[in-house]
Amino acid sequence: MPVTDPVLLKRIPTAPWGDPKKRTIVGYDEYVRSGGYTMLEKALGMTPEAIVTEVKDSVLRGRGGAGFPCGVKWTFLPPPDGGRRYLAVNCDEAEPGTFKDRLLVDFDPHLVLEGIAIACYACRLDTAYFFIRGEYRHQAKVMENALREAYDKGIFGTGGLLGGTSDFAVECYVHRGAGAYICGEETGLLEAIEGKRGWPRIKPPFPAVKGLFGRPTIVNNVETLAAVVPIIEHGADWWKGMGCESSIGGPPSFGPKLMGVSGHVNTPGVFEVDLGIPLRTLVETHCGGMRGGKKFKGAIAGGVSMGILGPDQYDAEMDFDIGRKYEVMGLGTACPTVFDEDTDMVAVARNISRFFKNESCGQCTPCREGAQWMFKLLSRIERGDATTKDLDLLLELAGSMGIMPGTTICGLADGHNWAVRTIVNKYLPEFEARVKPYHVPVSVTVGAS
Repeated sequence: MPVTDPVLLKRIPTAPWGDPKKRTIVGYDEYVRSGGYTMLEKALGMTPEAIVTEVKDSVLRGRGGAGFPCGVKWTFLPPPDGGRRYLAVNCDEAEPGTFKDRLLVDFDPHLVLEGIAIACYACRLDTAYFFIRGEYRHQAKVMENALREAYDKGIFGTGGLLGGTSDFAVECYVHRGAGAYICGEETGLLEAIEGKRGWPRIKPPFPAVKGLFGRPTIVNNVETLAAVVPIIEHGADWWKGMGCESSIGGPPSFGPKLMGVSGHVNTPGVFEVDLGIPLRTLVETHCGGMRGGKKFKGAIAGGVSMGILGPDQYDAEMDFDIGRKYEVMGLGTACPTVFDEDTDMVAVARNISRFFKNESCGQCTPCREGAQWMFKLLSRIERGDATTKDLDLLLELAGSMGIMPGTTICGLADGHNWAVRTIVNKYLPEFEARVKPYHVPVSVTVGAS
């Protein structure tokens, strides 16, 4: 069911943005009139440990892709030692088909800033970097303007949080990326903030111990931090009243989720719904159904790196169990791209492979070279120049590079692999129809009588 709690919609206000004519940026004064920054004031009256416990008890899972419990991540930090401690806010959002964080920045930047301030106080982090992708030029300006307002009102700065209500001071900066998909990976993001090439780091050490500039660092997604505000306002039990328990004995999927739907639907957009909503309900109730009344053929569940849901998986529940239940890598960003019955799935696979081939940072040989070969093989299949041996080689490549086989530093290769092999396996007849039978060449012995 859609989230209907009016307080929640005030706090994560995507629903009121349905009419483009009413879409305006919520400035500082308007945000305060609606109750903004009162949760920061409430948090400052709590101990940092109590805030971490509240977020941990809510089982708020990261909204950036991996779904790791936010409160648990916060507990990984070592005790303060008097040196700098950082928060890196991930607004890279370069995953194809994903555009949910952009709306939070576009229309409610102070909600995000309040979440940043609460997280910094709870984890004793004195410096925050808001990392935003280079292509988000307008959104970067919106966040810079909101941050300027927050400084002018004493939310951030040397005087302490919330105009000196707390003597704990936080500095916050907007850092624009140079435009690289790999910077969405947390350690690649840290390298970029440090002014280096966006190359993911080998872990361990993990960022919580040795992150930005070699100091303890927490990396959180924009939507995750925005969700901290209503959790502080209403409590963990309220948050757990939305979403769903695991149906397979795993961790729960509590709370609402922003889901950006694109592709062959009548009304694409971002919708705030409970985790666990069936994809069919999301498409037919919120998106007005399939475009032109055509049949559903498949959907990339949460950004292309997660893999594809097949034609018989239209009722897949959009929760964190989706990977184990429907043979995809995971829920990811929960921003599905929907395909109708006329879609050429061979072309889809080739286009996705082209993206990953271009976005590989080149640090790991299996990813750098394997991505090139996968794209070449898919291009050959799409043209009709391939044989069954090429198809076999494609699937072999798609299972032999990435973190899971243990051959690369980051998960870009895994995303490439899951996208390609789930499409090939779930639409195998389309690929088999485009390849020719492979015949072993007959050997000829020179000089034989």
